Amino acid sequence: MSLVTLDLAIPILLAHAPVWVNALPCRVAAGFPSPAEDHAVKRLDLMEQLIKHPQATFLLRVRGESMKDAGIFDNDVVLVDRAINPRSGHVVVAVVDGEFVCKTLWQRAGRMKLKAANPTFADISPRDGQTVEIWGVVVAAIKQLRT
Repeated sequence: MSLVTLDLAIPILLAHAPVWVNALPCRVAAGFPSPAEDHAVKRLDLMEQLIKHPQATFLLRVRGESMKDAGIFDNDVVLVDRAINPRSGHVVVAVVDGEFVCKTLWQRAGRMKLKAANPTFADISPRDGQTVEIWGVVVAAIKQLRT
Protein backbone atom coordinates (compact mmCIF):
# COMPACT_ATOMS: atom_id res chain seq x y z
CA MET A 1 0.00 0.00 0.00
CA SER A 2 1.43 3.37 -0.99
CA LEU A 3 0.96 6.57 0.98
CA VAL A 4 -0.35 9.57 -0.94
CA THR A 5 0.76 12.98 0.29
CA LEU A 6 -1.63 15.83 -0.42
CA ASP A 7 -0.26 19.22 -1.35
CA LEU A 8 -2.44 21.40 0.86
CA ALA A 9 -0.82 24.71 0.04
CA ILE A 10 -4.21 25.72 -1.33
CA PRO A 11 -7.49 24.95 0.47
CA ILE A 12 -9.21 21.67 -0.33
CA LEU A 13 -12.98 21.44 0.17
CA LEU A 14 -14.02 18.35 2.11
CA ALA A 15 -16.73 16.05 0.82
CA HIS A 16 -19.15 15.07 3.55
CA ALA A 17 -18.95 11.32 3.07
CA PRO A 18 -18.81 9.42 6.35
CA VAL A 19 -15.39 8.32 7.56
CA TRP A 20 -16.08 5.51 10.00
CA VAL A 21 -13.58 4.60 12.71
CA ASN A 22 -13.80 2.33 15.72
CA ALA A 23 -14.17 4.16 19.03
CA LEU A 24 -13.88 2.75 22.53
CA PRO A 25 -16.24 4.35 25.07
CA CYS A 26 -13.43 5.17 27.50
CA ARG A 27 -10.54 7.57 27.85
CA VAL A 28 -6.89 6.64 27.76
CA ALA A 29 -4.62 7.87 30.55
CA ALA A 30 -1.76 10.09 29.42
CA GLY A 31 -0.34 10.41 32.92
CA PHE A 32 -0.73 7.55 35.37
CA PRO A 33 -1.79 4.17 33.99
CA SER A 34 -5.36 3.05 34.61
CA PRO A 35 -6.77 -0.47 34.53
CA ALA A 36 -7.70 -1.60 31.04
CA GLU A 37 -11.40 -1.38 30.39
CA ASP A 38 -13.13 -4.14 28.49
CA HIS A 39 -15.73 -2.25 26.47
CA ALA A 40 -17.50 -3.01 23.24
CA VAL A 41 -16.22 -1.13 20.21
CA LYS A 42 -18.60 1.50 18.85
CA ARG A 43 -18.60 2.92 15.30
CA LEU A 44 -18.05 6.67 15.10
CA ASP A 45 -18.31 8.93 12.05
CA LEU A 46 -15.16 11.04 12.22
CA MET A 47 -16.55 13.59 9.75
CA GLU A 48 -19.64 14.13 11.93
CA GLN A 49 -17.43 14.71 14.98
CA LEU A 50 -15.15 17.26 13.31
CA ILE A 51 -17.19 18.96 10.60
CA LYS A 52 -20.31 21.00 11.33
CA HIS A 53 -20.53 22.86 8.00
CA PRO A 54 -19.33 20.46 5.25
CA GLN A 55 -19.84 22.91 2.37
CA ALA A 56 -17.68 25.49 4.13
CA THR A 57 -14.93 23.31 5.61
CA PHE A 58 -11.49 23.11 4.06
CA LEU A 59 -8.11 21.49 4.75
CA LEU A 60 -4.84 23.43 4.75
CA ARG A 61 -1.33 22.27 5.61
CA VAL A 62 0.55 24.45 8.12
CA ARG A 63 4.01 25.70 7.27
CA GLY A 64 6.15 27.00 10.13
CA GLU A 65 6.28 27.06 13.94
CA SER A 66 4.47 30.31 14.81
CA MET A 67 1.49 28.46 16.36
CA LYS A 68 3.38 25.76 18.28
CA ASP A 69 2.22 26.97 21.71
CA ALA A 70 -1.37 26.46 20.49
CA GLY A 71 -0.49 22.85 19.59
CA ILE A 72 -0.29 23.51 15.84
CA PHE A 73 3.06 22.50 14.36
CA ASP A 74 4.84 22.58 11.00
CA ASN A 75 3.24 20.11 8.57
CA ASP A 76 0.02 19.68 10.60
CA VAL A 77 -3.22 19.84 8.64
CA VAL A 78 -5.88 22.21 9.94
CA LEU A 79 -9.62 21.98 9.34
CA VAL A 80 -10.94 25.45 8.62
CA ASP A 81 -14.65 26.27 8.85
CA ARG A 82 -15.61 29.38 6.90
CA ALA A 83 -19.20 29.36 8.22
CA ILE A 84 -18.18 30.17 11.80
CA ASN A 85 -18.22 33.85 12.74
CA PRO A 86 -14.65 34.58 13.91
CA ARG A 87 -14.33 36.06 17.38
CA SER A 88 -11.43 37.29 19.46
CA GLY A 89 -9.52 34.30 20.82
CA HIS A 90 -10.31 32.00 17.88
CA VAL A 91 -7.44 30.46 15.96
CA VAL A 92 -8.06 31.58 12.40
CA VAL A 93 -6.68 31.37 8.91
CA ALA A 94 -6.34 34.86 7.47
CA VAL A 95 -5.20 36.19 4.12
CA VAL A 96 -2.60 38.92 4.61
CA ASP A 97 -1.48 40.64 1.42
CA GLY A 98 -2.52 37.57 -0.59
CA GLU A 99 -0.86 34.95 1.65
CA PHE A 100 -2.52 32.49 4.06
CA VAL A 101 -1.45 32.73 7.71
CA CYS A 102 -2.65 30.81 10.77
CA LYS A 103 -2.80 32.96 13.94
CA THR A 104 -4.99 33.74 16.95
CA LEU A 105 -7.44 36.57 16.30
CA TRP A 106 -7.31 39.42 18.83
CA GLN A 107 -9.91 42.20 18.74
CA ARG A 108 -10.40 45.04 21.20
CA ALA A 109 -11.86 48.55 20.92
CA GLY A 110 -12.17 48.36 17.13
CA ARG A 111 -8.58 47.23 16.69
CA MET A 112 -7.49 43.85 15.38
CA LYS A 113 -4.26 41.90 15.34
CA LEU A 114 -3.21 38.37 14.51
CA LYS A 115 -1.21 36.92 17.38
CA ALA A 116 1.45 34.25 17.02
CA ALA A 117 1.46 31.40 19.56
CA ASN A 118 5.24 31.39 19.74
CA PRO A 119 7.17 34.25 21.39
CA THR A 120 9.89 34.18 18.71
CA PHE A 121 7.37 35.33 16.07
CA ALA A 122 5.91 38.82 15.77
CA ASP A 123 2.19 39.49 15.83
CA ILE A 124 0.60 40.95 12.71
CA SER A 125 -1.00 44.36 13.25
CA PRO A 126 -2.52 45.58 9.97
CA ARG A 127 -1.01 48.78 8.64
CA ASP A 128 -2.84 51.43 6.61
CA GLY A 129 -3.52 50.07 3.14
CA GLN A 130 -2.66 46.49 4.08
CA THR A 131 -5.21 43.87 3.00
CA VAL A 132 -6.25 41.46 5.78
CA GLU A 133 -9.20 39.06 5.46
CA ILE A 134 -10.21 36.55 8.14
CA TRP A 135 -10.74 33.55 5.86
CA GLY A 136 -12.04 31.00 8.38
CA VAL A 137 -11.87 29.55 11.89
CA VAL A 138 -9.60 26.59 12.66
CA VAL A 139 -11.72 23.86 14.28
CA ALA A 140 -9.15 21.05 14.44
CA ALA A 141 -5.51 20.25 13.81
CA ILE A 142 -4.52 16.87 12.45
CA LYS A 143 -1.02 15.61 12.99
CA GLN A 144 0.46 12.40 11.71
CA LEU A 145 2.75 10.67 14.16
CA ARG A 146 5.62 8.47 13.10
CA THR A 147 4.67 4.84 12.76
